Amino acid sequence: MHYPLTFRFKMLALAPQVFVTDASGQSVLNVKQKLFKLREKIEVYQDDARRHPLCSIEANQILDWSARYFFRDLQGTEIGSVGRKGMRSLWSAHYEIFAAQSQTPRFKIQEENPWSKVADSLLSSIPILGLFSGYFFHPKYVVTDAASGKAVMRLTKQNAFWEGRFGVDQLAPLDSPTESVILLSLLMLILLEKQRG
Repeated sequence: MHYPLTFRFKMLALAPQVFVTDASGQSVLNVKQKLFKLREKIEVYQDDARRHPLCSIEANQILDWSARYFFRDLQGTEIGSVGRKGMRSLWSAHYEIFAAQSQTPRFKIQEENPWSKVADSLLSSIPILGLFSGYFFHPKYVVTDAASGKAVMRLTKQNAFWEGRFGVDQLAPLDSPTESVILLSLLMLILLEKQRG
């Protein structure tokens, strides 16, 4: 993949859908969230036409207060997961990324400046002014290695009108399976934080 990647989604779409493109504009992933499911279920495809499924994301419980979202390949085998820390996430986003079949987090995702997210959420809830919130505040989320604390990726909200747009920069080299699990975790973060406001 050629970084930076761009994650885009329509703000007013009935069924959330995220388009992921690389630096050359090539489609990398397409994510479609299923509507009216008690337990979260998301399908991930390799192309925008959604002809080539890649994997699925499923929650382990109905309420997502401290839910864990499991990434499964086409055969149903777990390839990793991401979990949101409940009480800790009220103030700022805090997620943990796990390798397959692991209970120990391998990476963490945290907001670099929680005040930016609070200001973005407050402004976006004001009628008419909320349409321009994407031009004023740009929350950033950093993915760090849980053991060393070294930053490996950064997700940054970008200027956009009528859609959500985020950029992903790779800060350290990663093997392909690890990179995939982190990108799926960032996709899940975008969908969950969008629901939170």
